[in-house]
Formats: sequence, structure tokens, C-alpha cells
Amino acid sequence: MVPQEAYITGIGMSEVGVRLARSPLGLTVDAVKEAIADAGLTLDQIDGVATYPGKMQIFLGFSPIGADELIETLGLKTRWHIGAAETTAQLGAVAEAANAVKAGLARHVICFRTVYEAAAMSRPDEFPPLERREGVTGNSQWVSPFGAFSAANWTAQFATRHMKRYGLTREQLAQVALNDHANAAINPRALVKKPLTMDEYMSARMISTPFCLYDCDRFTDASTVIIVSAGDALGEVKTTPIRIAASAGSVERYSWDQAEWASAYPTGRDLWNNTDYRPKDVDTVQLYDGFAFQPITWLEGLGFCEVGEGGAFIEGGTRIARNGALPMNTGGGQLGWGRLHGFGFAYEAVVQLRGEGGARQIPGDPRVAIATSGGGPMAAALLLTKD
Repeated sequence: MVPQEAYITGIGMSEVGVRLARSPLGLTVDAVKEAIADAGLTLDQIDGVATYPGKMQIFLGFSPIGADELIETLGLKTRWHIGAAETTAQLGAVAEAANAVKAGLARHVICFRTVYEAAAMSRPDEFPPLERREGVTGNSQWVSPFGAFSAANWTAQFATRHMKRYGLTREQLAQVALNDHANAAINPRALVKKPLTMDEYMSARMISTPFCLYDCDRFTDASTVIIVSAGDALGEVKTTPIRIAASAGSVERYSWDQAEWASAYPTGRDLWNNTDYRPKDVDTVQLYDGFAFQPITWLEGLGFCEVGEGGAFIEGGTRIARNGALPMNTGGGQLGWGRLHGFGFAYEAVVQLRGEGGARQIPGDPRVAIATSGGGPMAAALLLTKD
């Protein structure tokens, strides 16, 4: 182990459900307790907290808990914390925590992402929906006036271009959802309980062309926690540490006049500039799939295939299956596990590298994984290794 490096030493997750009665703070505390126990630490040893995007009053269901709220609830004595949307997507919080422990600003950092969108929709008095507000601010000002309330509208444009320019087919696109559902069906914590057939996929109602119902993740209530520790603090933990070997991120425009390429492309390229590892070394990828097209952009952006060849790369689904050449989204992704909003991919990457996947564990001895989040107007990627 390298003292100057950063490692993931604990992972935790709350109950994952839809319209849960448990409060978002309660879910967060549940996930923290599990991660702390997993790492073999105590709350007294935690001296940092990181989250994305922090508490958002205008979208409480989207992000109901801030770093300061968790610090207060748990009685933490922190030396460093961060919580804001002004970072490179969800896993940017983990990258920031890695930088903090490398710089000596903290030794053990709780990184968390809590979502409560399903429950919030069922309790509008506590979590007022956007349509009750008199105006829009922030990033919403660039899309809501055009009726593009959902990221499905923005992402669908990139997918349509791939269909027109490169020949991506719906049958190829379907492989992301089919793979996610197959893996979620053997993940006891996932929302989806059974595999999906191609006939079910093709007959589903359309949401935003070319996306059907199964191409879109669903609102979920859950919290996920990743503990990042300094290399010289590994003697205090009990689990197999997973090194954060590299990270990258980028932010493009939110405005309706979108950037030509989604952020997955520059982020994927930049990841390899920060490490000696290369795509051929990677044993599994956990790629953000808020919409089924996004893993295709990540595969292309990370260089597993050329731009425009992502559809052909996953055609038939065998290459990305659990026993394939590049197992993808082995926990079920957001289309199968639930909308854990990026953090679930880092969680699953650690599970696979530790060899703790159970029925969904990929064959062999995986040692290198990639986890990503976002990929539209913002993106973040982590390269994780079992040294």
C-alpha cells in the first residue's frame, strides 16, 4: 500500500425502494452505519465528509441531505467537508475526497449520495414539486422553458444522432436494459426481480424517442456511502482496500444549445492521461445508465471501441454479460438496481474487486474496474484497482 494514495475502505447502502416511509436522513444514517462497520472504523475516526450536490431546497427529493446535516446528526469532528453541485458529477465527490486525503486534509472521509425522489412525489406538501414554483433558476432555466423537464429529452437527442449517423439500432440499445435486468434479478438489494425479454422491451411504451420505458431509470429512495481513506491510515481498517488509481471529470453546457459531444467523451479520454493502465487491463465496467444510451457513450469515450461503434460492440449482449469479455453493470445498474445516482457504480465496483458479488460475481480474479457517473452535461470517472 502506498501512503500517499487514496483507497476505498468501506461501502454501505440503505434499503433501496420506492416511496419508502423511512426519512432520507434515516436512510443516510443506515448507509453510514453499514459502511463504518464494513471498514471496521468508528465515527470518532471520521474526519471528513463529501457529498454531491449538497442539500437542494428547490429539489428536496433530488438531494435532501447536506454534508453539514450529516455532520451534526452523527456528531462528527471533521477537518474537511464539501457538498455542492459545482463538481464533476456525482462521483466527483469521491474524487475530491481522494484529493483531500492525499493532501493530508483528512484521514477517513464519508462520501454519500442520498436520493428520495419517489417518496417526495408521494408527499408534495413536504417536498414541493417544481411546477408549484413561480419561476425556474439555476440549470433549470436552460431547459424547462423548452418543455425539457427530463434528462430523457436531452439524452435522446444524442442517441438519435447515433442512430442517424452511425446506424445504432433499438435492438442494440436494448442490450443495456436486458443486461441490467438479468444482473438485477440475482442481486437481492435490487428493485428489479426478473429478467427482461426483447419482446417486452420492444413492445414497451415510448418515453422520448428513441427511449422506451425500459431505457429510463426510475425514481428511487436510497442512500449509498463510500469511505475514502488515506494510504497511511490503512492500518486502522479491516477490509481489503481498493485503490483509487485515477479519476477524471468534465462539465459541459447545460443550455439547450448543447455541446456537440456529451461529457463522457472528454472524461473518458482524460482518465487514461492520469494512469498507466489502459482499457485492455480493465476487468469490469460499471457505467452510468440513467438512460440506456449513456453506457454506449462511456464505452466509446473510454476507448473500448471507436466512436460510433458502441452499438455493434454490445450487440447480442454476450460481450457485456457477467461471463463476457467486459462484464458491465453487474449489480443491475440504475435500470435494474435503482436510481442510486452514480454512487451505486462505485459500490458495485468495490464489491466485484473484493470478490464479494455472490451469485453475480464475475469469473476469475478481477483487479481493475471503472466506475462512472453522469456523462451528459457533466461526467466523472474512477479507475479502481486491487493492488
